[in-house]
Amino acid sequence: MDSHTPSELDWALSTLAIRAGHERTHEQEHAEPIFPTSSFVYGSAAEAAAKFSGEEPGNIYSRFTNPTVRTFERRLAALEGGERCVATSSGMAAILSTALALLEAGDEIVASRSLFGSTVSLFDKYLGKFGITTRYVELADLAAWEAAMTPATKLLFAETPSNPLSEVVDIAALAEIAHRHGALLAIDNCFLTPALQRPLDLGADLVIHSATKYLDGQGRAIGGAVVGRDKELEEVFGVVRTCGPCLSPFNAWIFTKGLETLALRMRAHCENAQALAEWLEAHPAVARVHYSGLESHPQHGLAARQQRGFGAVLGFEVKGSEVKGDREAAWSVIDATRLLSITGNLGDVKTTITHPATTTHGRLSDAQKAAAGISEGLIRVAVGLEAIDDIRADLARGLDALV
Repeated sequence: MDSHTPSELDWALSTLAIRAGHERTHEQEHAEPIFPTSSFVYGSAAEAAAKFSGEEPGNIYSRFTNPTVRTFERRLAALEGGERCVATSSGMAAILSTALALLEAGDEIVASRSLFGSTVSLFDKYLGKFGITTRYVELADLAAWEAAMTPATKLLFAETPSNPLSEVVDIAALAEIAHRHGALLAIDNCFLTPALQRPLDLGADLVIHSATKYLDGQGRAIGGAVVGRDKELEEVFGVVRTCGPCLSPFNAWIFTKGLETLALRMRAHCENAQALAEWLEAHPAVARVHYSGLESHPQHGLAARQQRGFGAVLGFEVKGSEVKGDREAAWSVIDATRLLSITGNLGDVKTTITHPATTTHGRLSDAQKAAAGISEGLIRVAVGLEAIDDIRADLARGLDALV
């Protein structure tokens, strides 16, 4: 089990993000090194046998033991307050590995309706054909979560805040429901990161990350991670070791360096997003803004209590007209931008914009979109670190034309 030193346990989050997990080699390097090697050599056959059997710790094969990946895992585990982290090749690989490790045929998942489209596809299309069923409930409705539980429920899964409507669930209350029924609670913490929310502190058992997003912060690499107790993570590690959805050393190094500025970046992201949300809420072409930092958000109080910030992702719905329908109006705003990047990705220093109904949630049926609140007039913006005046001006070009 990877554990933290006593000094690491006393460090502040911003210090952990810079210092945790790095064990210097005999070269005494200052910055974390990259180990781009597929395998490792031994001084004798006996040493190789001892390492392969687990009698001695050490590196075996980079699919499941690599020093650079291990540094990232230890650092993220420290930031989330978990006993252990297992890194994966993507955020979706992290969810898949968790499901394969902890579920079997006949088990049930209860999940929020407001999930990333690929997560819904994974649960329904792929886990479903192996006898793992999923029921969906409204994220914030704790009574619905309770009512959906059965003796076969083994995992509760939620994104909070949700993508792209910034819905929030009471993590501590949801953990109580899960544990009372003998189930585990997994929280996708991609939007807030441990800089703004630590689900394990609130009772969650597992934290899922797409490291591609804010953990990197600059759109450079693909990766994922699962954080939690050693008991469950040993099973996840077994899936990654055997099935191979592992993180590359180079990407692990990128994420490790990204973590160094995580706290600073997330504060700046939140400041920009709050300013943009308030401006959008006052714009005559905008029907509604979805951002938990606004007092008009139905779960603003809960978000303020369990989060240390409101994040950088917001959704807003434009007003259609007889001339332009909701989709055409939304597309016209997106197409009028010159600064923002039209892409389905998020978590970047560059502001991104997309139309969820036809991109990130495009594979959902019309009924699933309606249930998740994904309307044709909805636009998602992941607010970056450009000057807020420039971001507003870029959106105003299309929004002003709708008035």
